[in-house]
Amino acid sequence: MAAHVVLYLYIYSLIFFSIFKQKKKKKKKKKGMAGSFAGSVGIGLPCSTKLSHTTTSRSFRFSRVKMAVTLDEKKKFTLKKSEEAFNAAKELMPGGVNSPVRAFKSVGGQPIIIDSVKGSHMWDIDGNEYVDYVGSWGPAIIGHADDEVLAALAETMKKGTSFGAPCLLENVLAEMVISAVPSIEMVRFVNSGTEACMGVLRLARAFTGKEKLIKFEGCYHGHADPFLVKAGSGVATLGLPDSPGVPKAATYETLTAPFNDISAVESIFNANKGEIAAIILEPVVGNSGFIAPKPDFLNAIRKLTKENDALLIFDEVMTGFRLSYGGAQEYFGITPDLTTLGKIIGGGLPVGAYGGRREIMEMVAPAGPMYQAGTLSGNPLAMTAGIHTLKRLKEPGTYEYLDKITSELVEGLVAAGKKAGHAICGGYINGMFGFFFTDGPVYNFEDAKKSDTAKFGRFYRGMLEQGVYFAPSQFEAGFTSLAHTSEDIQHTIAAAEKVFKQI
Repeated sequence: MAAHVVLYLYIYSLIFFSIFKQKKKKKKKKKGMAGSFAGSVGIGLPCSTKLSHTTTSRSFRFSRVKMAVTLDEKKKFTLKKSEEAFNAAKELMPGGVNSPVRAFKSVGGQPIIIDSVKGSHMWDIDGNEYVDYVGSWGPAIIGHADDEVLAALAETMKKGTSFGAPCLLENVLAEMVISAVPSIEMVRFVNSGTEACMGVLRLARAFTGKEKLIKFEGCYHGHADPFLVKAGSGVATLGLPDSPGVPKAATYETLTAPFNDISAVESIFNANKGEIAAIILEPVVGNSGFIAPKPDFLNAIRKLTKENDALLIFDEVMTGFRLSYGGAQEYFGITPDLTTLGKIIGGGLPVGAYGGRREIMEMVAPAGPMYQAGTLSGNPLAMTAGIHTLKRLKEPGTYEYLDKITSELVEGLVAAGKKAGHAICGGYINGMFGFFFTDGPVYNFEDAKKSDTAKFGRFYRGMLEQGVYFAPSQFEAGFTSLAHTSEDIQHTIAAAEKVFKQI
């Protein structure tokens, strides 16, 4: 009898302690960088909020995940539901996905099917929770599903989701982009980064009256035919199509060079005097992994284009509003002639843009003869999300915070990898980063390909099991956000230390 009494008392004490602990957590004030934001875009879209860089509350996490476990139990990692959903998807969509890298071909294992996102975290349909360093491939710089952005979108939706006609929101976002980005005096909104790069190339050719283009190996500018080119082994190689279905004629005028190799670019200009319309490049490469330019590379490129009457195009679909409020061109102090943007300026909704000097942009129809159009361009929902995202980014301390957490992340990962005996290097600029399983340094795509991709795959799958989601490719940059916390970073580094020992 006494034993039963003791057992009952023990059980009741556990229940009481659990309830007390949950109440205490709810009362506990969240820590993190915070600032007060207030303002108005002047068109009935109020913008006032308290920014917390720890946007995902613990109570939210438990309510969203709906895990059938107690607080004292650890949920076993499983991807059973994701596997079932992906197998079904393969019968419905090519490869089971709508964008190739999502299929996990380069890392192996089972792709995860996402159910929801909030702040710096995401949840799959099996209930697994992850710290997310992909951020929808860059747009989620203030965090996923930001409450202020969602509220603004809800108000905008009351007026409609698409007009196919001008709306005042376009003016507001255009003014914000023009005031932020040094090279842009006029802007044209489109629906994706690919579409922006297609338009800007046509514009460069129309303005210069020339047809040849220089791009860099490993730089991705969307899937339009002229950009799908594999660089050859020579210094100045005529591009060959890198995908079936792309005719040779579409890439014949595309010339390629290794990134960070100014002598290769000089050789191309010398071999094609008076024929090159433009150079297009990612000022910081994000599609070969994270690769920063050498100290004088961008200056030298700017000088060469001016000497050869060619235009300089910065593809800032990734770097725009991420390296700084004015993008890579503000960060490095180099002003191109034309710029492409995407991702962040739509706040997570489909968007793209290209812009530049007024005299060039006035070539675009209906102001000029170069035709480009789009039914959903300037969509009111994308404009709304972009406006509220940029307003948040303009507040003091934003990029200092991104620099702080990203430096902690990259330095911690590299240190943990080296401590475990792995060849690893990494780099970052504010909210963009990357690391390679090679000693480095990595200056171009050839250097990046020296990485141990098999080891990266093992590392990647191990990190998934530890609740960390990186881009599923060694050759993709990663992204942090204002929603990431020091706790997120420390969790990630601790997980990496564990996985590095296992691989």
